[in-house]
Order: sequence, then C-alpha cells, then structure tokens
Amino acid sequence: MDIQVYLSELKAEVDRCLDRLLPGEHTDPVTIHRAMRYSVFAGGKRVRPILVLAAGESVGGVRGALLHLGAGIEMMHTYSLIHDDLPALDNDDLRRGRPTCHKVFGDAMAILAGDALMTRSYQVLADLPGVADPVRLAIIREIAFATGTVEAMIGGQVVDLEAEGKPVEASVLEYIHRSKTGALLTACTRCAALAAGADSGQLRALTEYGRKIGLAFQIIDDILDVTCTSEELGKTAGKDQKAKKATYPALYGIEASRRKARELILGAVEEVRDLGERAEPLRELAQFVCSRTA
Repeated sequence: MDIQVYLSELKAEVDRCLDRLLPGEHTDPVTIHRAMRYSVFAGGKRVRPILVLAAGESVGGVRGALLHLGAGIEMMHTYSLIHDDLPALDNDDLRRGRPTCHKVFGDAMAILAGDALMTRSYQVLADLPGVADPVRLAIIREIAFATGTVEAMIGGQVVDLEAEGKPVEASVLEYIHRSKTGALLTACTRCAALAAGADSGQLRALTEYGRKIGLAFQIIDDILDVTCTSEELGKTAGKDQKAKKATYPALYGIEASRRKARELILGAVEEVRDLGERAEPLRELAQFVCSRTA
C-alpha cells in the first residue's frame, strides 16, 4: 500500500468529520468557536484518529463509528496542545506552522478553547454511533484515564516540567514519554479495539502495539527537535535543549535514540502479526512513525 495516499485520504475524511462535529465559527459565542476551530484546523497529520481507524479496521470495526471516535480523540489532543503552548507551560509561538492559539486569541480565550475542546470531546464520545452504552462508557473511561494524572498525559506533563534543568534517570525519562505522549496513543488503539468488538487477544495485541508506537513517536519527536528547523517542524525547534528538558537524545545521544525507536517499531509490527492482511495499515503506520522527518 502507498502510506502517503492512505494518510492523505484518511486525513480528509477525519477533517470532514471534525467539521461536522464542531460548532460552526458563526455559532454564538463566536470567539470561542473560532478559537477552537483555528487550532483544530491548523494542520497536522491526524496521526491519532488515523491510528484509531487503522486499529479498528484491523479487527473488523465500522469506519463511521471509528471516524467519530477518532475525531473525539483529536479534539482532546488539540486541547492538550493549546494548553501546552501557553506562556505558563512551554510558551511557544508556533504550532503546526501557524501562530499558537494564545498568540491569536489571547491567553484567556486559549485556555477556554482548550477547555471547550476537552468537554466537546467527551460529548462526542458519549454520542458514539453504532456502539452499545457499556462500550461507550468503557471508551470514555479509557480516555479519561489516559489524559489524567496517574501514568497519563497530565501526570507526564507535570513530571516533564519538574524535571527541567535537572539530571534525569532513564526510568523518569521513560515515565514522562510513556505518560505525556504514549498514554493517549495507546488509548487510540485500545478504544478502537473496544469500539470494534475485538476479542481479548486482539485487544492485547493492539494495546501493546499502541504502547510501543507511543514511545517510539515521542523519541522521534525528541530527535526532530534537535535535527530539524522550525520551518520543517511547524513549531519552534530546539526548545527542548534550551529548556533543558528530559529527552532521549540528551540522555542517550541521537544514534542510540534512533536505535531504540527502531526496536520499538519492530516490536510493534510483531505485536500485530497475527491480525493478518487487515493490519497492513498498522504495519505501514509504524514504519511511517519511525521514518518521519517532521
């Protein structure tokens, strides 16, 4: 399969779904809806919703429900980016090649836009079509856990902030990456499996695939922050080094970090070997994550 064609086609489908599920920019109060849509449609590869689609379809899931699920997770992800860019956190001026939300709409509206995307995400997940109520509840529980404080996104962000400028052990670095980035990526594959009615073996395989992809994704992000320009990344390059953040290149060096990412990708591919031909997009996505340059 041509992974670039696959990514392009699914990104277009995801964007159409997001457009339907978000309030229109002329819906009152106009400013908050413009800010929400500004950040959601600022660009990006839609890795998380595409991962939902690939994982769910590998075990027989229905695309309509998976698109809806992926859109809800993308809203949650975008909320985290808006807040992460704020002056009190990473204080970044660029995101996906455009001025960050707070630079355009101000700090207060950016905070509210992030809050609104988080709450809209839960509304979208609660209305997930073609899925029984107990499954909806299980999916909402997964997302709430993955974005929380215990080995999850917010907890990882806290440890990341507190580790700035300090010597960091390997176990702390892995905790940050596994929690801050990996937890939501793992939730993508787990929730897709739940929505598709996967059996226990399929759920386990997709969970382990997600965990390995999640850690590899952040290691590659660390490398790109060192090796790419701001124009290539669509965000400010070199910020991790300036802030003395805990990263894989800082602890292990670039080449060792690349080897670790490759090992994780090979492991992820092996996890879905028994899913057969339908898992080909997952295998291609794994390679894409490892080879991406921005």
